[in-house]
Amino acid sequence: MSVLRSRPVLRWLVPATAAVAVIGGGAAIGTFAAEAEPSLPPRTAAQLLVDLQTSRLEGLSGTVVQRADLGLPPLVGLVPGNELTTLLTGTHTLRVWYSGPDRQRVALLDTLGEQDVIRNGRDLWTWQSRTNTASHRTLGDAGAEKPAPDAVPSMPATPQQAADLALGAIDPSTEVSVGRSATVAGQDAYELVLQPRDSASLVHQLRIAIDAKQHVPLRFEVLAKGSDQPAFEVAFTQVDYRRPDADQFTFNPPPGVTVTEEKTERPAAGKPARVGPAGDPQVRAVGSGWTTVLVARLDRALGGKPADAKPGVPPAAGAPDVDVDVDVPKLLGALPAVSGDWGSGRLLTGKLFSVLLTDDGRVLAGAVTPERLYQVARG
Repeated sequence: MSVLRSRPVLRWLVPATAAVAVIGGGAAIGTFAAEAEPSLPPRTAAQLLVDLQTSRLEGLSGTVVQRADLGLPPLVGLVPGNELTTLLTGTHTLRVWYSGPDRQRVALLDTLGEQDVIRNGRDLWTWQSRTNTASHRTLGDAGAEKPAPDAVPSMPATPQQAADLALGAIDPSTEVSVGRSATVAGQDAYELVLQPRDSASLVHQLRIAIDAKQHVPLRFEVLAKGSDQPAFEVAFTQVDYRRPDADQFTFNPPPGVTVTEEKTERPAAGKPARVGPAGDPQVRAVGSGWTTVLVARLDRALGGKPADAKPGVPPAAGAPDVDVDVDVPKLLGALPAVSGDWGSGRLLTGKLFSVLLTDDGRVLAGAVTPERLYQVARG
C-alpha cells in the first residue's frame, strides 16, 4: 500500500531533470552531525504512518544535503564525463522552497554554479548558471498535477520524495518498527524503520526521521547489509516552516540568458504515458517487493544501441533511437567475469544493487544479491 497516495504535500518536488544533475565532489559519506536524543512521548509505527498521511503543510524552505556512497567499482574513463560514478557518489546540496501544490522551487548548488527549477502556477522554468541558459514550459491541466515522465529526478532529491518512494513499498515483505528519536535540523523527530524480510535483499534498513510536530520527513537513510553507515542519505540541515515570499517563485532572467520554449507533450488518446520500466513492454519484472529483478535486453538498456553482444542476438523491437556515447566493450571488459549453469557474463555490484550482463544479451538488475540474479537468469 502507499500511505501517501492521498497526501500531495509529500509530492511537492517540482519536475526537474536538474534537481539531481551531475555535480562535482566526492566526499566520503558519513552520518549527519548527531545531536542528543530528545525525549518524546512514545508513538507506534501505525501512529507515525497516520501522522504522515494526515499532516498538512502550507509552506517550507530549507537546505537539503544528499550524500551517497554506493560502492561502485572504478569506472573512470569508461563513461564520458564520469557521469555515472559522479551521480551515485559524493555530496549534493540543494535549497528548496514550497508554497502549496503550484509553487515550488529547487536550487542545486555546486562549486561551479547553480541550477534552478521553478514552478509558479502553470509556468515551469529551469536555469543553469554555467551556460546561462533557461527553458520554459507551460503546464497543462494534467501537467499541473503530475510531472512529465522525462523530467522526474532519477534519485530522490529531498526526504519527502525518498519517503514517498519507500512507504509506497510497504507490503507483507516489510517489517515496520519505530527506531530511536533524533534531532534533525534543530527539530525533534521520531524514526520510522522499514526492514525487508527477504534475506536476498541487499537493503538492511530504511530509516525515516519524522518531525514530531509537523510530521514532515526530515531525514531519509538507506543502510546496506553488513554496514552501520548509510549508503545513501538525504536530510534537511536547516528548515523553516513559514510560507516563502511569492518573489521566490518568480523567474527573473539574468542578462544575456538564452531561453528555450518547450512544448508539453501529451500522450495519444487511449495511451497512458510511460513513466518507467514497469510501463515498458521490453522490460520484465521477476518477483515482487524488495527482491524484484528487472530483466531486459542489453541493447534495450543502452537505448537501442548495439552492445557487441554475441552474433544472432536481435535488437529489441521498438527501442528508441538514443545516442548513448559509451564504449560498451571496454565497459564490459572492466567488470569481473562470472559463469554458472545459467550461462556466462559480467557482474556489476554495489552496496545496494547488483547488475548481471549476460553474454547472450540480457541485463538483470535489482537491489538483490548476485545469487538471486543467477537464479532468475537460470529461469
